[in-house]
Amino acid sequence: MIHRRKEHLLPAGIRVRKALEMLGVSPESHLVVHNGKLITEDVILQAGDVIRLVPVISGGSQ
Repeated sequence: MIHRRKEHLLPAGIRVRKALEMLGVSPESHLVVHNGKLITEDVILQAGDVIRLVPVISGGSQ
């Protein structure tokens, strides 16, 4: 899993939700991307998966 340009090795067979917990990342503040596609927190990670965490950016209107 890649977060803030750093690669984290996580065990296969865990759900994305657990991986985020292990990294201390809030699912509300990041999008989880696998092969260019958004995935949900219930997806089970497989050996060799490369997952990117993309921070959610929000702004206000004036």
